[in-house]
Amino acid sequence: MSSKPSSPEAAIVGGGPAGLIAAEVLGRAGLSVTVYDRMPSVGRKLLMAGRGGLNLTHSEEFERFVARYADAQPRLRPLIEAFRPEDLRAWCEGLGQETFVGSSGRIFPKVFKASPLLRAWLARLENLGVRFALRHRWQGWDEDGDLIFIGPAGQTVRVKPDATILALGGASWPRLGSDGTWAGLLAEQGIAVSPLRPANMGFTHAWSEIMRSRFEGEPLKRIALTFEGRTVKGEAIVTADGIEGGAVYAFSAMLRDAIERSDHATLHLDLRPDLSEEALVKRLSAPRKGQSASTFLRKSAGLSPVGIALLREASPSLPSEPGALAGLIKAVPLTLTGTKSLDRAISSAGGVPFAELDDHLMLKRMPGVFVAGEMLDWEAPTGGYLLQATFATGLAAARGVLAALQIPDDALTLNPSSATRHS
Repeated sequence: MSSKPSSPEAAIVGGGPAGLIAAEVLGRAGLSVTVYDRMPSVGRKLLMAGRGGLNLTHSEEFERFVARYADAQPRLRPLIEAFRPEDLRAWCEGLGQETFVGSSGRIFPKVFKASPLLRAWLARLENLGVRFALRHRWQGWDEDGDLIFIGPAGQTVRVKPDATILALGGASWPRLGSDGTWAGLLAEQGIAVSPLRPANMGFTHAWSEIMRSRFEGEPLKRIALTFEGRTVKGEAIVTADGIEGGAVYAFSAMLRDAIERSDHATLHLDLRPDLSEEALVKRLSAPRKGQSASTFLRKSAGLSPVGIALLREASPSLPSEPGALAGLIKAVPLTLTGTKSLDRAISSAGGVPFAELDDHLMLKRMPGVFVAGEMLDWEAPTGGYLLQATFATGLAAARGVLAALQIPDDALTLNPSSATRHS
């Protein structure tokens, strides 16, 4: 009696969203799947994102959505078209986690955290037969092409899978598992890697001692930022050595590139974007009636103490003429001199260029090795775009594996009703 042929084996290096969604697809297709991760548990950065509610994706019109990926849009578009925001929502709800659209258009789980989703997902993967090898640090390949890991007891572990998906993340928040050391391992194989740089990060600015000591951690609410002709409304936070926050992150790539070119970039803050400059001039033309400058600005212009402090940072002798003062309030200049460190950035730019990969995200120099997630050279603003592309590229890499192994496409469904292992 002949024995049944063993299933093809797939190794997934990295237990973040890209690696886990790839494991799900391959597990459904009947492969023997092992996820390797250097941390004691998987999904740590996903759980960190859950502290902010877990912004899964965004509800805006698709053309606007894909435009957020800038230079990477041509390569990411077909991958995201194959796994759209509505598909991500349906997948999430298939795990028992309903989603909703927030006032900004961002999409979150109703429970507003990541842990229930991750628990349900890991249970599904276990039902699919996916195995996890934790505390395994990837060391590259040996001379025979086997994957090398250092295991939890310091032992060397060698693995020779039929296909490999690398999904080790970028280099932001390395304490959560993605430290970017893979870049050197790929370079040893002759694979180009664009330098890893911070994305969606804060910027440095030389505050005065008064500003730093009195207003560190203070939020700047309902402001608008302008840089190179583009304006974004939102919020920011004053830090000890600069500024960060959602509105700042929207400009992170532009500001970072400008600083790299010129050693500085000047961002303009509108402290009252809800008022026209003409309306502000009218308010500032009212008699001061003996009020101090701070009291007058608070009452007539509706400025907060931190907003008034920003005005004084830009112009210690505040303009007395209403037009000039209104102009300053509408465009406070802030000269930024550097980026916050990569290890504190929300995400990272750089990585494996798409030119190193085929249409299935397989390395041209290394057949059978695929790359997904934040290891790829793309970046996007916060707002759901990061996780959407991470999921879409993980799914695409898994489909690439199935195509290379000539496994039929009918095994690709992510329908939760088919959460049993193919035999």
